[in-house]
Amino acid sequence: METPVHGVLLAAGAGRRLGRGPKALLAGSDGVALVRKIAEVLRQGGCANVAVVLGAGAAEVRSGVNLSGYPVLVNEQWSEGMAGSFRLGVQSAQPEQAVLVALVDQPGIGPELVARLIRAGQPGRITAAGYRGPDGKLRRGHPVLFAPGLAAHAAEQATGDAGARPYLSAHPELVDLVDCSDLADGGDIDTPSDLGRLG
Repeated sequence: METPVHGVLLAAGAGRRLGRGPKALLAGSDGVALVRKIAEVLRQGGCANVAVVLGAGAAEVRSGVNLSGYPVLVNEQWSEGMAGSFRLGVQSAQPEQAVLVALVDQPGIGPELVARLIRAGQPGRITAAGYRGPDGKLRRGHPVLFAPGLAAHAAEQATGDAGARPYLSAHPELVDLVDCSDLADGGDIDTPSDLGRLG
């Protein structure tokens, strides 16, 4: 991807199933909150700038985590699902920028994975990280890189908690999967049994 890449970190969820407050505040053994860690990963991986979308516990996150250098957007309607956060993040990009969307609850992604997606990105295409399941099949996951203009189209169709999923499902011909199984497993943190992913 030769155009500048705008990173969008979706970190608005309340983490209700986890029962530990906003996932953005979760931290591994290094003590760094996920929201800060993933924002840094996106920048180190090649994003020209990174916007952080908060929602649940936004004031708590902003007061507890140093997010200087990262524009913070607050989705006041976070309880209505991921779509609003996705739209807010996409709207913060410039028209000429590609948009890379990442989730705050995927601590396994690193700069190399982000850089791989950006290198693979093509004009007019959507490039998604793919991870192989136990059956060996490559499945679409996050992060997802949208060529300039495509994220805005996806945001227009986003509803509820589906984010970009409806658009991606409706336009499989636009989506390129990049196998990232050697770098991460694509897992996220949803329940207490997933906390081991924090490291």
